[in-house]
Amino acid sequence: MLFRSLRPRIVMPKPLTVMWFRQDLRLRDNPALLAACAAGSVLPVYILDDKHAGDWPMGAASRWWLQQSLIELDKSLKNKLWVLQGDPLELLPTLMQEQGATHINWNRCYEPWRIQRDKKLQASLTDSGFEVASYNGSLLWEPWTNLKGDQTPYKVFTPFYKNARANLPPPELPEPAPRSVPLASCEQAADKIDKLALTPEIQWYDGMAECWQPGENGAGDKLSQFLNNGIQSYKSGRDFPASQSVSRLSPHLHYGEISPRQVWHAAQAESGDTRLEGQIEHYHRELAWRDFSYSLLYHFPNLTKQNMNPRFDAFPWRQDDKLLKAWQCGATGYPLVDAGMRELWQTGYMHNRVRMVVGSFLVKNLMHHWQDGARWFWDCLVDADLPNNTCSWQWVAGCGADAAPYFRIFNPITQSSKFDPDGDYIKQFVPELAKLPAKYLHDPHSAPANVLDAAGVKLGETYPEPVVDLKQSREAALDAYQQIKVS
Repeated sequence: MLFRSLRPRIVMPKPLTVMWFRQDLRLRDNPALLAACAAGSVLPVYILDDKHAGDWPMGAASRWWLQQSLIELDKSLKNKLWVLQGDPLELLPTLMQEQGATHINWNRCYEPWRIQRDKKLQASLTDSGFEVASYNGSLLWEPWTNLKGDQTPYKVFTPFYKNARANLPPPELPEPAPRSVPLASCEQAADKIDKLALTPEIQWYDGMAECWQPGENGAGDKLSQFLNNGIQSYKSGRDFPASQSVSRLSPHLHYGEISPRQVWHAAQAESGDTRLEGQIEHYHRELAWRDFSYSLLYHFPNLTKQNMNPRFDAFPWRQDDKLLKAWQCGATGYPLVDAGMRELWQTGYMHNRVRMVVGSFLVKNLMHHWQDGARWFWDCLVDADLPNNTCSWQWVAGCGADAAPYFRIFNPITQSSKFDPDGDYIKQFVPELAKLPAKYLHDPHSAPANVLDAAGVKLGETYPEPVVDLKQSREAALDAYQQIKVS
């Protein structure tokens, strides 16, 4: 017994796990990171992968956001985040071999191109003897968990949501950040994020920088602002673009700076006030809409280039570069449309009600393909998200799942009068009309000459004439729809 007690104790070295950050740029409620910390040392890495993105590499606004978010994540990781650019199928095995890592963790992504890439990578790493583990860090319910009784996917939101609430476990409680992250050393230079060249020399993004605080702390601040000032009037106020009744969490959710579980339960915690129950339920539904879009793209991976309703394949879309440019620049002659497009350009964001209006105007009044709109939004939105962007545009166009009927055409004048009655939103983004009386602000072309003169508005000069007639363009769109409906 004496000699046995004196035998040296053998301490096995803890494994080094690569934590591959993707759309989960946070420490709190990050299951892949928590598991990596529990296993041993952690080597955190982010890889800018434009190789596999195909037709959907990140747009300009997204790249600006990503740079700021990576800077914040690197700070929280004591400047030990590895930042690489290229093909993960080549970079990750090399990094793991060079650094002596035996395990790799990541949170799952659901875009078709990411799924294909990750399957190849997992097979390759496993064949090479590495341990691979993936987790759900991005959705309330993953696409294969919320299915109909016959195991087919839902195409209508309401039964999708009802089934999730009735038959699936509620979203799990979020986990706190690890008490400590046992970080491996990082041998990269201090300019490692700058070397990605995510933003151009021309600082067109100054307006976005004034509006947003990318990163995990910014996401937490935005959530607090919403719970303190917005959720109380969310259900009705969310339709008014000048109000502060929406969360504006979409870019933070897209980059995973906050998880949907965190948001869900933070809102749920407000339910002690019975006056807020209806508001919270409505907000939960909107969070579930995000899951619904992810489910649709997961089960129908060709949605980015194919109409979900094949009848629209025969729709006589127009291609008029002049009209498209006027729409993109916010120079259509319809103030609400122009305000929305200018908000998009200046801030990288657009209020959801206005997104529906400008989308309807493009695909119905201008009769441009919804993909023209989807690609412009993809480049300009800080919350550009492939499932949400694709499904939202197909919804507006009438060719997607649970879509608005094609004959539902938003009138930008009546929408403006109803949801921006005092013109506060229009005045902010179309300041050349700010001196017009509210009566004419939504439709300046109906104003008498003396009213226009007094407001300093010269139609066709300081503000454009309408690019199309609303009534005529509506009738043309309905005629075109009738043709494919009966064909």
